[in-house]
Amino acid sequence: MPCRFELAQVDAVAWLQSLPPTSADLLITDPPYESLEKHRAIGTTTRLKHSKASSNDWFAIFPNARFPEFFEAAYRVLKKNAHLYVFCDPETMFVAKPIGEACGFKFWKPLIWDKRTIGMGYHYRARYETILFFEKGKRRLNDLGLPDIIEAPRVRNGYPTEKPVRVGEVLVGQSSAAGDTVIDPFMGSGAFGAAAVALGRNFAGSDTSPEAIRVSHVKLTSAGGRPGGLFPRQTAETWVPGRRPNTIPGGEAA
Repeated sequence: MPCRFELAQVDAVAWLQSLPPTSADLLITDPPYESLEKHRAIGTTTRLKHSKASSNDWFAIFPNARFPEFFEAAYRVLKKNAHLYVFCDPETMFVAKPIGEACGFKFWKPLIWDKRTIGMGYHYRARYETILFFEKGKRRLNDLGLPDIIEAPRVRNGYPTEKPVRVGEVLVGQSSAAGDTVIDPFMGSGAFGAAAVALGRNFAGSDTSPEAIRVSHVKLTSAGGRPGGLFPRQTAETWVPGRRPNTIPGGEAA
């Protein structure tokens, strides 16, 4: 039977708060963290604005001040023994880690996504992104032999800050089982959802962008998923056929 997915166009925290308590087995997400705005202001990234170099209308940031309500909502919706993965940069890591711990999560360590090629910047140009690994209760990883560095090329000419499905497959494979429900409140392109349904998990996600809903629907369907409600409280799917996703000609999307 194909795995089901459920999508909603709504604020991330509001969506998490609307889900039944202890209803998700795993949460993987990539918030549009506040430090991106600083990099944009000094010209090291075109994220968060419409630029001459890009055809994308970038998303609004998720301010650091909202991390407490995010972690509280995440803790509430996750089952007793579950993992939480939060993508961020090193600067945001020092903000998010203590807040997550204060909300009840155990912080294990930062994982590294090695993009294999360098990105933008003036010096020591970044080729990696941090993934904060949190735990609620106690859950054993499925393969204790995997390293803490996940290698996968960055996605080019894709959805803004799109993550490789391969990175999602590692996290989903490590922290869930077939038939589990994986959620992502900042789903963007739906890469983590595609990884979930490809590995036999159900997926629920939200985003404030109608383009994200449309792109995710296509990606999840292509991965073998089918639309369907996962929770007693149904979240209306808001996908509407429309134009093709914007891309960055010759540039990076993550």
